[in-house]
Amino acid sequence: MIILYIVIGLAILIAILAYVAPKTYDVSRSIEINRPLVDVFEYLKHIKKQNDWSPWKKKDPDMKQEFLGTDGEVGFISKWEGNKNVGTGEQEIINIVPNERIDTELRFLKPWKSTSNGYLIVNDLGNNTTKVEWGFSGNNPVPFNIFMLFFNFEKAVGKDFDEGLTSLKEVLEH
Repeated sequence: MIILYIVIGLAILIAILAYVAPKTYDVSRSIEINRPLVDVFEYLKHIKKQNDWSPWKKKDPDMKQEFLGTDGEVGFISKWEGNKNVGTGEQEIINIVPNERIDTELRFLKPWKSTSNGYLIVNDLGNNTTKVEWGFSGNNPVPFNIFMLFFNFEKAVGKDFDEGLTSLKEVLEH
């Protein structure tokens, strides 16, 4: 009987945690780049160029990559298979609003399956300065959302975004 109470108690605890845990996420960072918006946007819409500034490419320079379609156009897919730091997945361009934003769907396959919406947004700040916002958002399905109570997703992914944007700034300003 005690085991039954323990099991029921654990089930109730898991249900409560799943109820209060975040069901969605949206992580983004931004940086100002001293280049005209048109130049920055043209560079960003080509997913292959992420190899020059992405923090994940630095975590696994030997990752296997495959590209399908025309880079810089809706429907282009970049697939990767890397070490434990980058996992396996693919990124597809799903929307481009010229000189405003690029939207992608990120499909992670390993170490766990998930889908996120990635985005790069550019804003003209004048004086040949462009603000770039990089982020992604998605859903945390129950019961996996409980993990977010114990892991600072914003801080972990935000750190990678900050690193990537700093590299992007170096690439575009030099």
